[in-house]
Amino acid sequence: MRRGGAGRGLAASLVGTWLVMAALLPSRLQAAPEQFDCRTLADQGTPSSADEWFQRSLWASHCYIYQARAVRIGADGVRSLALSHDIHQGVEREVARFLDGPAVVFERRGRVGRMGWSPSGQAMPASPEGIVDHLEGLYRLQRVGEERIANRHALRLDIEPLDGLRYGHRFWLDTATALPLKQMLIDEQGRVVETFQITELGTPRLHDGEVNLDRGRPPPDGPWSPGWLPEGFIGQPVETRSARHRNVGHRVYSDGLSTLSLFIEPLEDQDLLIPGMHRLGVSHAAVRHRELGGQPMQVVVMGELPPRVLLRVADSVVWQGQASSSANAPPASASQGDDF
Repeated sequence: MRRGGAGRGLAASLVGTWLVMAALLPSRLQAAPEQFDCRTLADQGTPSSADEWFQRSLWASHCYIYQARAVRIGADGVRSLALSHDIHQGVEREVARFLDGPAVVFERRGRVGRMGWSPSGQAMPASPEGIVDHLEGLYRLQRVGEERIANRHALRLDIEPLDGLRYGHRFWLDTATALPLKQMLIDEQGRVVETFQITELGTPRLHDGEVNLDRGRPPPDGPWSPGWLPEGFIGQPVETRSARHRNVGHRVYSDGLSTLSLFIEPLEDQDLLIPGMHRLGVSHAAVRHRELGGQPMQVVVMGELPPRVLLRVADSVVWQGQASSSANAPPASASQGDDF
């Protein structure tokens, strides 16, 4: 996939995508954060609709303290993991540790995120509140029976896209807590791309207190932006700057379920990717070399989305004052790079 020397700018950003989703901790001068009281979940009745179940699941993922074992099945094989989620002084800490293959540990500390940037200074809704409303017109949510998963009673929830620009999802939610016990990612042709399943869930405990919500963040300044995104995709208020890789621009966009990362950096001989489409596990990465802002740039769009969508986003990127000739045109096919 890579040609030339082993450059670190883009590669490090790709590896760190999962980690940068955590919001920055507040400065000393910042006012006390808004909070959500997890104890209110215990007072709520059983959800009656697919929308209510999904929103309850999103809050449950923030509010329950637990340890679990899980398996992940994808194009790169089967991996087993140990998972934990706890809360300390309103700040969540999630750890995922792979138990086989290369020793890899992911850790995230942060708050409940917002649905998008807050250009007016008024914070957007917390993501669990905003996501379900945002999905209307993009996906169809429906309940599809009940099953037994990880020795627990689970309700199946299917989330089907209303267009061919994103993947579908299936969730099996624990009926006692609404925690997701199993998830499937379904591509535009109905094939299962990835399965993630809890195999053992230690007794989950509802946090007896609050979790912090992230503050509203103004959108970043920058001379470039995507000229086209699938309907419903909006910029995500996550920290993407890196002191080690200042020349790499990185932004994240999501429709609430599907996410793509957009990387832009100057073309350098020691850090070039072959233009075209590349497979990275269950994700794809579209690579383009383009003239932007008067200099050659490398554009990479990565995500669990149909490859043609990633290519179209990469082709649509515009520099301030520079029109895009491809924002409304069908994406070009990948003529180079790895097969997918």
